[in-house]
Amino acid sequence: MNDPSMKGAAGGAEQISTATSLHNLADLYLKQGKYAQAEPLYRRALAIYQQRVGTDHPLLANSLHSLAFLYQKQGSYEQAERLYQQALAIREQQIGSDHPETATTLNNLGSCYLEQGKYLKAEPFLKRALAIREQQLGPDHPVTATTLGNLAFFYQSQGAYEQAEQLYQQALSIRERQLGADHAEIATTLSNLASFYWKQGKGEEAERLYWRALVIREHRLGAGHPDTIFILNRLAELYREQGKDEEAEVLYKQALSTSEQQASANHSGLVTGLSNLGLFYASQGKDTQAEPLLLRALALSERQGKEEPAPSHSSNETASFLSRVLTRTKQGARNLFRSPKKKSPDSSDK
Repeated sequence: MNDPSMKGAAGGAEQISTATSLHNLADLYLKQGKYAQAEPLYRRALAIYQQRVGTDHPLLANSLHSLAFLYQKQGSYEQAERLYQQALAIREQQIGSDHPETATTLNNLGSCYLEQGKYLKAEPFLKRALAIREQQLGPDHPVTATTLGNLAFFYQSQGAYEQAEQLYQQALSIRERQLGADHAEIATTLSNLASFYWKQGKGEEAERLYWRALVIREHRLGAGHPDTIFILNRLAELYREQGKDEEAEVLYKQALSTSEQQASANHSGLVTGLSNLGLFYASQGKDTQAEPLLLRALALSERQGKEEPAPSHSSNETASFLSRVLTRTKQGARNLFRSPKKKSPDSSDK
């Protein structure tokens, strides 16, 4: 039976079917970490939904939410925030303010604010999402654990470390119990908890959790997935901070090599890999090794900015930083060293 809110007859139904197929294929590419392939498919599907189902249909909300999620993964936070807000307005109106899908958009919008450092803005969205999920899905549901993890990061940002650790551990316990010890989502919680311990000065515990997360992601997602490469870079940064330069260099090189193989699907990942290794060499005074990597990263960032109307936040930040590094003295480059770090856990729901 056709939805009466859809415009047109047979032709309209065919277009909706096409949009659904586009959306499903984009979902697959997103899951595989092939963001560059996913984006045009999501955009085409959204354009069809906007034309065929009107401005307040749940299908449109789903499409808006998915594209927002992709933009968030790419670091394009302003675009993600705008689309999440549109999706949230539709879902609250059409399926209700306490529906689990409404909670998903609330959670992701809160997570998007966390990643921008807008912590107080994130809090009410995350608390609403948690209340809905605990009521509708139960306190031990895996997606409830996602919001617990987000709230843990919020409390961490506010200096409430005991409360943060308690929620991180609670989220991990739920996911291990409900999903199994080697599920891909377990790796996300492990990574977040590792980052928490790292900031608490517990480097050995952080290292142990990062390695466990890496093994899971390599097995479940593949070595070339952006989330797997993220863990490699985090481990490398941890080793660098601990003065284990040889171990750090090996992991930075591994992350870069893998990113180069995936460059067509994730341009920003390659920029990060080049800048991480280049800045690592710059910090050691190895300018002849650092410069070609940094120049290549800068060129890719600038090219990405020309090819895409709204390049990711991380790409802009990297390009700006590299410009400063390359235009100052060698000693200044060493003093400026810092590796790009993710601001908050990767804790949104598709």
